[in-house]
Amino acid sequence: MCASRIQRYMMAIVLTISLYLMKFQPDLMFMEILIGEILMVFVIIMIAVWAVFDFCPSLWFLGKFMKKDCD
Repeated sequence: MCASRIQRYMMAIVLTISLYLMKFQPDLMFMEILIGEILMVFVIIMIAVWAVFDFCPSLWFLGKFMKKDCD
């Protein structure tokens, strides 16, 4: 697999986990909602950095271990 595909899978997994933690339930604790919000804000900041500077830190890091672009 290439770095860009793995990065998209990782982003989808993190967003899914954050949405699950933020899902409204009567027995949901404050800490789970806070962790979900922190994960969501982290992904939003990473996408904004990617859009503004055309640099994605996760792709840079994954690119050190595997090929960057899919052929």
